[in-house]
Amino acid sequence: MKNEAFVGNNDLYLSVEPFCKLNNRLIVGFSTRNNGCSIKPYNSLNLGLHVQDNVQDVITNRNKLATKLGIPLSNWVLADQVHGNQIKKVHVENCGAGTLNLNNVISNTDGLYTFAENVLLCSLYADCVPLYFYAPNYRIIGLAHAGWKGTVAQIGPNMIRLWTEKEHIPLKEIYVAIGPSISQGYYEVDDFVISKVKNVLNSNSPFPYEEISPNKYLLNLKELNKQLLIRAGVKEEQIFVSNYCTYNESELFFSYRREQKTGRMMSFIGRI
Repeated sequence: MKNEAFVGNNDLYLSVEPFCKLNNRLIVGFSTRNNGCSIKPYNSLNLGLHVQDNVQDVITNRNKLATKLGIPLSNWVLADQVHGNQIKKVHVENCGAGTLNLNNVISNTDGLYTFAENVLLCSLYADCVPLYFYAPNYRIIGLAHAGWKGTVAQIGPNMIRLWTEKEHIPLKEIYVAIGPSISQGYYEVDDFVISKVKNVLNSNSPFPYEEISPNKYLLNLKELNKQLLIRAGVKEEQIFVSNYCTYNESELFFSYRREQKTGRMMSFIGRI
C-alpha cells in the first residue's frame, strides 16, 4: 500500500515505520487477526479478554506476541477502555495490569503514557481509532483509544495538553500516528453523532463527513482525529495516518461493525 505508515514485516503485526525510524529501539505496532489459536468467531489472534473467547486461548495469543516482541506479559499494561477521555501516567509498578485477567486492569481509562523503559502500553480495537504518541528527544510514549465518543471528548488533544502542560514537552517534539480503523465508506452515523462532531470543530474546518440521506452520514473518524490534533498544535507533517480499513480488510483485521461477535487487535508501544 503506497505511503502506508503501518508495514507488515512479520506474521503477527504491522510496525509503525515512521516511529521506528525515529528510534530503532522502539517496539511499536498494531496486531493483525492472523496466526493465533482462537476459534471462530474469534479466529485467530484475538488479544481481547473481554469478548467471551476462551481465556487460555487469549493468554496463549498474548504470549505468542510477547515472545515475538521480546517483552513478556509481566511488562504489559492495559486499561479497560470505556470510550471516554481519561488518561493515566504509567509507572513500572503498573506492569502486569490487565494482562492475565480483568481484575487488575487500569479502570476508567482510554489513554496511557509513560517515560519508563521496558513497559509495553497496550490498547484493544475492532474498528475504533488507535492513536500513538511519541516525543523521541524526551523519551515519552503514549497510546489512546478513540472511538467516536472518545474522539469528540478530545482524547487526542487531552494527551497533547498533558504532555505540554504537565510534562513540559514542546509541541514541536511530538509525533502522532493514527492507526488502522474503520474507514469513512463503512462508518455510518446519525444526526446525534454529527451534532457532537460539529461541536468540536470550528466553522472554518472542513467537515470530515458526508450526508448520504436524512439522519445518515458517513464519518471519517481518522480525519476528525487528525484535525483535532492539528488544532491542538501538532505539526501536520508529524502526523502519520494509516490507509488500512479494519472493516474492508477482512483477512487482516477484526471488525465489530462487520462481524459483531469478534476478536480484538492490539496497539502497542514500548521503549527497550
